[in-house]
Amino acid sequence: MPIAQPEPPAFGGANLSNCEREQIHLAGSIQPHGALLVVREFDQVVLQASANAAQFLGGCGKLQGKKLRALGGNLWECAHCLANERGERIPIAIRCHLGDLDDPLNALLHRTSAGELVIELERAGPQVDFSSEIELALQSIIGSTTLSSLCDTSARLVKEIAGYDRVMVYRFDAEGHGEVFAETRKPELEAFLGNRYPASDIPQIARRLYERNRVRLLADINYTPAPMEPRLSPISGQELDMSMCFLRSASPIHIQYLKNMGVGATLVVSLMVGNRLWGLISCHHYSPRYPHFEMRAICELLGEVIGTRISALESFVHGQGELSVRRLEQKMVESISRDGDWRSALFDNARSLLLPLAATGAALLFEDQIQTTGDVPGTSDIRALGRWIFPKMKNGDVFVTANLGADEPAFSALTGVASGVVATRVSSNDDEMLIWFRKERVRTVTWGGNPLKPPSSGDDPSELSPRRSFAQWHQVVEGTSDPWTAADQTSARMIGASVTDVIVQFRAVRIVIAKDQLDQVRRQIRASELQVLVADADGRILESNPAFEKLVGAKKGALRTLDDLPGYFVDSVEVAVRLDALRSHRRPWRGEAQLQDKKTDGSLLHVRADAVIAGPDRTLGFVLLLTDLADRKIADAARRRFQDGILTSHRPHSSPMASAADLKAQKLISNVIENAQLAALEITDGANTTNMSSLLESIRISVARAAEVLEYLSFDIEDAGSAAKPEA
Repeated sequence: MPIAQPEPPAFGGANLSNCEREQIHLAGSIQPHGALLVVREFDQVVLQASANAAQFLGGCGKLQGKKLRALGGNLWECAHCLANERGERIPIAIRCHLGDLDDPLNALLHRTSAGELVIELERAGPQVDFSSEIELALQSIIGSTTLSSLCDTSARLVKEIAGYDRVMVYRFDAEGHGEVFAETRKPELEAFLGNRYPASDIPQIARRLYERNRVRLLADINYTPAPMEPRLSPISGQELDMSMCFLRSASPIHIQYLKNMGVGATLVVSLMVGNRLWGLISCHHYSPRYPHFEMRAICELLGEVIGTRISALESFVHGQGELSVRRLEQKMVESISRDGDWRSALFDNARSLLLPLAATGAALLFEDQIQTTGDVPGTSDIRALGRWIFPKMKNGDVFVTANLGADEPAFSALTGVASGVVATRVSSNDDEMLIWFRKERVRTVTWGGNPLKPPSSGDDPSELSPRRSFAQWHQVVEGTSDPWTAADQTSARMIGASVTDVIVQFRAVRIVIAKDQLDQVRRQIRASELQVLVADADGRILESNPAFEKLVGAKKGALRTLDDLPGYFVDSVEVAVRLDALRSHRRPWRGEAQLQDKKTDGSLLHVRADAVIAGPDRTLGFVLLLTDLADRKIADAARRRFQDGILTSHRPHSSPMASAADLKAQKLISNVIENAQLAALEITDGANTTNMSSLLESIRISVARAAEVLEYLSFDIEDAGSAAKPEA
C-alpha cells in the first residue's frame, strides 16, 4: 500500500525542512506598491481585490461586486478589447486610467485557468524614448564572442539601464547549484564573483515560476503585504494562482534570506536556453527601489536576447568540438591507408585524443588489447573498470562520472589518476570501448555561506533563516575531478561514433588483406548498421552488406561490380567519374550524392571511398561507406522554416508614412531577429540534432516575447517626445 505523502506547506507556513514544497504561487497577498483585481470576464464584475486597492485608486469604496466600467476611466474598455487576444502565456500590458486618479496607470492583464481576468495595477512612469539605449545594448550582446564576455557585458548593461547597486549573472550547473559567473557592483560592496550557492537556495517550485514569469520584482523587503479580499474565489472556492502575478508576495523564508544579506530590493530576470532555466540576472539594491514597468520590460527584452546568444555560443563550442573530432577521424582513415591500422592516429599524438575532452589520460579496449596514453590506471584495473562500466551504458550513450570512488568504492584507490571517467562503446562487442580519465583535483569551493550548517528556526516565521551568515565559506573538495560538461560528453560521443565507423572500415579492409579472416569479418560487416561495400582491385564487389543494399535500393546480388553503382544515383555521370578516379588514380572520394528514387525525393548521402593500398604500385581493392544525411536535410529544413517563420511573423515592413517611433521599433526588432538567425545557424549546423527542434522553438518563443515587449515599448516611445529619463 503506497505511503501517503504529506500535504505541501501553505504559503508562509514552511520551515527549512519542507520549504522546497511551499506553495509560493498561492501567496494570497501582494506587494503594496500596486493593486490587484480579479474580474469575472463576461460581465467585468470585480470578484476579489487586494486590501489596498480602494485606497490605491483614490478612495472609491468597496470594489467587490462592482463593474469595471462603474469605477471610471478607460480600463474597462481596454480590458474588453484585449482580453480575448492573448494573456495566457505572457500578460497583456496597457496604459490606462481608473478610479479617481488623474495620473495614468500601467496595467498587466492575464487570464487564469478558470477563465477569470487578473488585473495588476501600478503607477505609470513618464513615457521615455529608450530606443537608443536598447539598440546599443542589443549590438553589444550580439557582438559578444565568448560566454564569459557575454555575461560580463550583460551584467554591465543591466546595471547601466536599471541602476541597481549590484548586478550578477548567476549560472546553474548540472546539479542545480548556482555560481556567480559575472558581476558588476558599486566599488564599496563586497564581491560575490565566483561564489557558489547550493541548489536548495532556489526551490524547484520557484525555478518553475522563473520559467513562466521571466521578470520578478521585490521592491522593498520591509513591505507589509496587502491580502486578497476575499482570500478564496467566490466562484471556484479556490485560492488565486498567482504564478503570473508580478505583484505576488515573496515567501517569508526568501525575505529573511535577503535580510541576512543586507539587501533592500531585488530584480531577477530569467535566462532561458533551450526551454530550460540556464541562469538568472540577479539585481540587488541596498534600499527600496521601484522600477517602472517600462524599465522591467527592457530588462525582459535583454534577457530574451541574452538567452538566445548563450544558445548560439554553446552551439558554436559544440561545433568546434565536432571539427576536432572530424580531424581525428581523417587521421585515422589516413593511418589505415598508410600503415594498415588506425590506432596509431589515436595514440601517436596524445593531444588529438585528450584535448577535445580536456582529459589527462585515455585507454582503448579493442580486440582484447589495451592501448593507453597519458596518466591512466594499470592494465588490470582498466579491464575491471571496463567490465563495471559496460552494463551502465545504453546504446549510443556515454558513461560519465566525476567521482568514481564514491560511485564504486572498489575503485577508490584509482582516485589519483581516475577520479573522473567518461566511456563510450566503439563496437557491438561488450569489451570494446574508449575510456577517458581525469585526475583528482583537490580544490577550494567558495560558498556564499556554509551550506552544511544546520538551519535555524523559531516560533516567529520572521526568524526562519536559511543561513544566518553570508560570509564566504570555503570548502575543500577531494576525491573528484573537474565535472564533464555537456560539450565534453558530446565530443566523447562523436569520437566514439567516428572510431566505430573507422573500425568497420578497418575490418572491411581486412577482407582484402586477410583471407583467413574473411568469413568472420564479413559477418561483422553484414551485422553492422553502417552501409559498407568492398570491392577488389578489378572493381568486382566482394561484399555489400544488407544495410548498403537497403539504402541504395539494390536487390541482393544485383551489385556485381563498381560499374553497377552509378545507376542508383541521380547524377550517375558524376558518380561514375568519381569511381573511375578512385580506381585509376587511387583518388579518395569525400562528398555527397543523391540516390535515384522515383517514390521519394531521394536520400542525400555522404560518400567515403578509399583505395586499399599495399605499396606504391599495388592496389588491393576499395572500400565505400555511405551515410544517410537525412538528419542534415531535417536541420536545413528546420532552419528554413525557422527563418521564414520569424521573418514572416516579425519582420517589420517599411512605409513612406512610417513615424519615427515605427522606424525605431523596426530597427530594434531587426536586431532581435538578427540575433535569433545567428543562433539558429549555429544550432542547425551542429552534429547533434536531438535537441535541435526544442532549441529552435525556444528561440522562436523568445523572439515572440521580445516582439511583444517591443510592441508595448514602441507605444510608449511614440508619445514620448523629449521627456527625460525617469528615476526608478
